[in-house]
Amino acid sequence: MEAEGLLAPLSLSAKFEGSFAYLTVRDRLPTILTKVIDTLHRNKDNFFKEYGEEGTQAEKTAISFLSKLRNELQTDKPVLALIDNAEDTEAWNEYMQRQQDLMEDGNPVSWFKSPWLYVECYMYRKIQEALYMNPPMDKFDVFKEGKTQSYFESQQAIKSLCTYLQELITNMENMTAIQLRDNFLKLLQVSLWGNKCDLSISAGQDNSQKSSPIDSLPDLQRFILVDDSSIVWSTLAAAQGSGSSGMKHTRVDIVLDNAGFELVTDLVLADFLVSAGLAKQIRFHGKSIPWFVSDVTKQDFEWTIMQTMAANHKWMSASGVQWKHFVKEGTWSYHDHSFWTLPHEFCDMAVDAADLYSTLQGSDMILFKGDLNYRKLTGDRKWEHTVPFDQALRGFQPAPLCSLRTLKADVQVGLQPGQAEKLSSQDPDWMTNGKYAVVQFSNPHREQ
Repeated sequence: MEAEGLLAPLSLSAKFEGSFAYLTVRDRLPTILTKVIDTLHRNKDNFFKEYGEEGTQAEKTAISFLSKLRNELQTDKPVLALIDNAEDTEAWNEYMQRQQDLMEDGNPVSWFKSPWLYVECYMYRKIQEALYMNPPMDKFDVFKEGKTQSYFESQQAIKSLCTYLQELITNMENMTAIQLRDNFLKLLQVSLWGNKCDLSISAGQDNSQKSSPIDSLPDLQRFILVDDSSIVWSTLAAAQGSGSSGMKHTRVDIVLDNAGFELVTDLVLADFLVSAGLAKQIRFHGKSIPWFVSDVTKQDFEWTIMQTMAANHKWMSASGVQWKHFVKEGTWSYHDHSFWTLPHEFCDMAVDAADLYSTLQGSDMILFKGDLNYRKLTGDRKWEHTVPFDQALRGFQPAPLCSLRTLKADVQVGLQPGQAEKLSSQDPDWMTNGKYAVVQFSNPHREQ
């Protein structure tokens, strides 16, 4: 915990004009709100069919609520307390007070002056408030269409990945330790690059995978800026052999990011971990409400397994059947703690969500998928690029953990001296264009 006392750098924020945070709050967030409004509008006949006049009224009220929100965002109005009495409302309002205490000169917390991480999370929570306040629409997922589309448009890639997985499982008995390791590293990389398909970055544009994921790995290797994959492998291999009988009840936790193709890559990796005997139990952590356009909810998780089972492709449906079985027997389980949809940095978890932190302490390896998890791991701050990953975690070390992330925000730590400067001269947008990736590992048990 010794890194915790160090002064953390400033939060990324739209107050730094011209920064990626500024451009996101100015351009991308209003675009996403516009799409949400449009989605509600396009579904108005369905709301009427299902709920009659009450549905039509709810849709109108939600749209005017969101139009007002968009206007407040664009004119940098103060951020308002939530009033929807949900289980997390109090935590949000308490956090707003915390942000208020950090504001210079007593200025109110506002869209362009407060931390980007906070206001972006707040926007998604306000979208949910618009629905909570307007039953019978409170269960409607405004992002469902995009997530479904991403899955169906990636069919080719999903078929080839499931075929690859089933071939591996068939030959598992005859695999040498080296082959096992090589296949693990391949599937870890597929899961890493699956993260390129992010609908919140493209503001919802088509981002599906069309090529064969395994075939494109060699070409992508040079874009991985930090690659701790082999340490992830050796940590898992060591955990497996550390039990008294030689086999430990190894548990891997996967903190999910996007639905669609990326989720399939995560399920394939999880299947391999279990089938290869590297893990006895996988706990998936997703979101309890629709979040950041494409993030996985329980409904997405179950839907994806059902769709894969129902595919009229031999190896896809074989994979889906196996996944359903893992869930049914409890080898796989899905969890959605409300902390994942709060705006807190992960270094706050031990205090603000002690139950979740202690659950994670029981893991042998936690895989954090994607950009938002990386922003929360590092506090979304203006770190020097050479600051060690461990230090940027500021004491958040429940268990050995690894971030699998393609870069889509301008925070990146753990680089070699000169590496960032070289990248900036070759590709000025290297931190935000999704072309580069990291596999960064941290182990609380390792000697610092």
